[in-house]
Amino acid sequence: MNIKEITHGNNHYEMELQHGNLHVFANSDVFQTFESRVYEMADNNLRIPRNVHMSYTPDAHVGVGTCIGTTAVWSMKDGFVSPSIVGVDIGCGMRVHTTSLHKRDIQDKEVRRALIKAIEKYVPTNERTNTHYADIDIMYVVQNGLKGLPERYVPHEQWLTHVEESTFKFEHQYLDKLPAKIRKYAHGQLGTLGGGNHFIEIQYLEIEEGQKDLAAKWGLFDGQIVVMIHSGSRAWGAMLGQEYTKVFRGAMQSWGVENPDRNLIYAPIASNEGQTYLNLMYSALNFAVSNRHMIAFGVREAFKEVFGANLEMPVLYDLMHNYALKEFHRNQPMLVHRKGATRALPPSHFLNTAVYKETGHPALIPGSMGTSSYIMIGREEGIKNFYSICHGAGRARSRRATKELVTVDQFEQSLKVGTDDEILVNHRSLQSILDECPQAYKDVDQIIDSVVGASLADVVAKCKPMAAIKGV
Repeated sequence: MNIKEITHGNNHYEMELQHGNLHVFANSDVFQTFESRVYEMADNNLRIPRNVHMSYTPDAHVGVGTCIGTTAVWSMKDGFVSPSIVGVDIGCGMRVHTTSLHKRDIQDKEVRRALIKAIEKYVPTNERTNTHYADIDIMYVVQNGLKGLPERYVPHEQWLTHVEESTFKFEHQYLDKLPAKIRKYAHGQLGTLGGGNHFIEIQYLEIEEGQKDLAAKWGLFDGQIVVMIHSGSRAWGAMLGQEYTKVFRGAMQSWGVENPDRNLIYAPIASNEGQTYLNLMYSALNFAVSNRHMIAFGVREAFKEVFGANLEMPVLYDLMHNYALKEFHRNQPMLVHRKGATRALPPSHFLNTAVYKETGHPALIPGSMGTSSYIMIGREEGIKNFYSICHGAGRARSRRATKELVTVDQFEQSLKVGTDDEILVNHRSLQSILDECPQAYKDVDQIIDSVVGASLADVVAKCKPMAAIKGV
């Protein structure tokens, strides 16, 4: 492929591809690792008419139809929506809860083992285990999000306000278009973790120099124990994505629309297919934010069991990194797709949720198992990328390649097994989760350096892992 590279400086490259321009935000070391396939995928994406903006964050890597790490924008007036540029795990995202505990309070391995055991008691991590919350009406949740949960599962009003959205509004009649099997499979999954790269991690904070004041406003302090949760919409979003992949593909065939990658599907926002998908996608976002909420509720119960009934766990923030959302940019409504990309709004931006209007909201960026995660804050300059930053470290190699190239001994070294600082996990055999080892991912510190160097966001705190709970 013939590619012309324009260097804007400050970790910002612009690639002139055959069908449009792609912005890439990465430092020089990360930029050199991008393979030709990621540019081929971008060029296929840019065949979709009237694209306003397309970019890769430094964690970008090959996905199905579209790279993970993509931000793609179209006008609501005459643009397109693409399930491929949303991803199958609709609404997948991050959530962080704070505590009054300090690192020294859980330094003892036996305390951490007790926490892991208690969390597994309250949060199902086995795919075959159903939810502990069968009394919750799933249909009411997908219609109303957090406001569809019974009051007994909302410990504090703050659990409803420190989120990107408590309810994603849509036309409920579109739910009639869903196959009944989606309801069946999703019914037992609210408050369950799921597998793959989803996790619950117990971490302690290292506040960045120069960010003490902002951290204090957010209730953060050095050595503080926090809990980071990564999960999504489970079967509701996955099966919806699979269903509408077939619907969109059939529609494209009937319209005579072709693309070199048959896994890349799209339709006009104004079309029947586009409107149906957007409305149903919002139902999956409601499931996703409610799922993370209920996982957090279970984690809170576990912490209370270990540390006493008076312990509380306020929400720092909950946000997504797989979705398409109507946002106002350049004085007009745009549909911003983020597939493996995180919104990071600066202070005083009008899109900030009310509680973070003044400071800007925390942007939650997970690392890989055994490495640091990050809490960041968006910068004004982020407007050049529609306020999108990375969503994590990003995979450096496939699950299969990881199992072939990385040994369990190397994984153990990453987790400091046998030392006082060992990162405890809930799996007896590391072999079973070898494909999630740090060696499977890019260097998260290089990813964060890329984002900071591009003036998209700044680091507020590092989150250092002490224990991890993975699904099986």
